[in-house]
Amino acid sequence: MSGGANAGKALTVTVEGARYDRIPIRTRVVMPGDDLDAFIREYASAEVAPGDTLFVTEKIVAITQGRSFMVADIQPRRLAFFLAKYVTKTPYGIGLGMPETMEMALRECGTPRILFAAAVAAVTKAFGRKGDFYRIAGDKARAIDGPTKHTIPPYNQAVVLGPERPREVSQHLRQLLGGGCDVAVVDINDLGGNILGSTLDRAGEHRLVAILRDNPLGQGHESTPLGIIRAA
Repeated sequence: MSGGANAGKALTVTVEGARYDRIPIRTRVVMPGDDLDAFIREYASAEVAPGDTLFVTEKIVAITQGRSFMVADIQPRRLAFFLAKYVTKTPYGIGLGMPETMEMALRECGTPRILFAAAVAAVTKAFGRKGDFYRIAGDKARAIDGPTKHTIPPYNQAVVLGPERPREVSQHLRQLLGGGCDVAVVDINDLGGNILGSTLDRAGEHRLVAILRDNPLGQGHESTPLGIIRAA
């Protein structure tokens, strides 16, 4: 069900001189084993209109792909404990700052890549440069979500990896919805975001990041994993 803006978020923003509505769609909690197509049909098919862009959080795509893991079931190696100690913690999410999320990054990205990213980041951070770890480790590392106290259960006790084949997922969902709207799988939080895959061109993806810059879906218990961008 779509409605007004989430608390503390504006419904309409202006980007590049044009006004856009960001309409959140409230849903039930997505669970492992849910079918993404059925979920999108249930909550989005009656809401989108021709010319809209449906944006889908990467987390629900990943969950329906079987890419969520309970923290208790992850056994971090000693290297994961060591590396996690040096990750900067933020109020917006644990990132790779716990051994379990770091362990999943080692599995997803490969140990050599994570070690190289950590080594480069250690050097450049000493000179005041930030962000090199994720630039080198890549989108798979950046997209890993760890549990926080604000996360909706049961994912407050889970690690969720990034989705597989997000561009193909976007293309499939566009066809599922009749082909009249664009679709984007997004990784957006209160620090910014990325478009993991979409049916937009590069300029459209850059514009979408700007439109979603303040994370209109929220990062807590809003239960709005889908949203619609519509020209205002």
